[in-house]
Amino acid sequence: MDLWTLSATQAASGIRNGEFSSQDLVSACLQRIDELEPTVGAWAYLDPEHALRLARGADERRASGAGLGPLHGIPVGVKDIFDTRDMPTECGTPLFAGRQPNVDAQAVSLLREAGAIVIGKTVTTEVAAYAPGKTANPNDPTRTPGGSSSGSAAAVAAGMVPLAIGSQTNGSVIRPGSYCGVYGYKPTFGAMSRRGVLAQSRPLDTLGVFARTVEDLALIAEPLMAYDESDPDMTLRARSHLCSVVSAEPPVDPHLGFVKSPVWDQASDDCRAAFAELAEFLGEGCDEVVLPAPFDDALRWHRTVLCADFAKSFANLYETGKQRLSDVLCGMIEEGRSCLAVDYNRAVDMADVLNADLDQIFERYDAVITPATTGEAPVGLESTGSPDFCTLWTFVGVPAVTLPLLTGRDGMPIGVQLVGRRNDDARLLRTARWLVEKVVNAA
Repeated sequence: MDLWTLSATQAASGIRNGEFSSQDLVSACLQRIDELEPTVGAWAYLDPEHALRLARGADERRASGAGLGPLHGIPVGVKDIFDTRDMPTECGTPLFAGRQPNVDAQAVSLLREAGAIVIGKTVTTEVAAYAPGKTANPNDPTRTPGGSSSGSAAAVAAGMVPLAIGSQTNGSVIRPGSYCGVYGYKPTFGAMSRRGVLAQSRPLDTLGVFARTVEDLALIAEPLMAYDESDPDMTLRARSHLCSVVSAEPPVDPHLGFVKSPVWDQASDDCRAAFAELAEFLGEGCDEVVLPAPFDDALRWHRTVLCADFAKSFANLYETGKQRLSDVLCGMIEEGRSCLAVDYNRAVDMADVLNADLDQIFERYDAVITPATTGEAPVGLESTGSPDFCTLWTFVGVPAVTLPLLTGRDGMPIGVQLVGRRNDDARLLRTARWLVEKVVNAA
């Protein structure tokens, strides 16, 4: 049995039951990395000996009879914008070369607490913005893996690790998940602590996770949803029981709303055809929903917030190292510097206005179904593709998941994006599992 092919849920069970060790699993993943990394380029930092030492420690804890966390012994890739006390965090820019934090990001601490082995740091685009890193799409190395969580999505898709974490401020989880053909999940805004993670935009920054099954998304996301008072956008509430809810059957078949969104004209012909076929397959369980007119301006409002916050967050990088930043990042910073405060504040406030309309839609529908991307991953590595099918949902802070259910004309994956109501993440993931099973069983 090739251990690298196991889902995280299967691997956690195998380690817990003594069928194989964490060292066995980590070794299998490292061998897979060794085979494919020259082509895929998913890793910004990797120390195999350190990873194996961590795995040996996990095996010793199990042998001692100590309590085991839900991710005990499972290797996880961490996007290189999360601080790690035992690995560099360089954020995809030479301006941070050699940067070594002293403390883990809160999300990394929670992964370790759950028993995970942080196997290495995955490639990010430049400061998690638009200029791509070295990563290629594992399904076709001539195509982009998407961004900015490029390495995390590619590493999971290539079987290098069963799980990885990333972030999304526009489309940085859902888009690479779709392009690489894996499951990607962006939770409700404020569900996971951003302490120790590179800041881009406070109203938009959200963590996210990658896996090869919906159940695995729940397995890694649940431990990350611990309240952290140092993150001002988290709310003290009981954690979602993602794993138990996801494994349960819905009381009735979910009713889905098909939203083409304001950027439908950007969808490729094969993407449009695939979604028409999916809607027809779902039949009476899926209605087309037209969003109210204010949603047409969501991308513009998001751009206002994003560029203004880039100007704030990256001011020091721009002022001291502009010549070493990409033209696209410099352009966004300069655009943000010209933003008026009244325009910024109005844009931020519009997220609540749009959510009020969405709340009415979610009174009728369990989830919204919409494309994750314009279509297949574009050929070429000079960009990371369009995030526009993700932008609206990031702007309003609702949970979203991409499911690798469709295929384009060139045989590349096209993700189905499922969107839920704010703070209804468990229900969204349960609906996602139901939809995957429905489509797979019909195939």
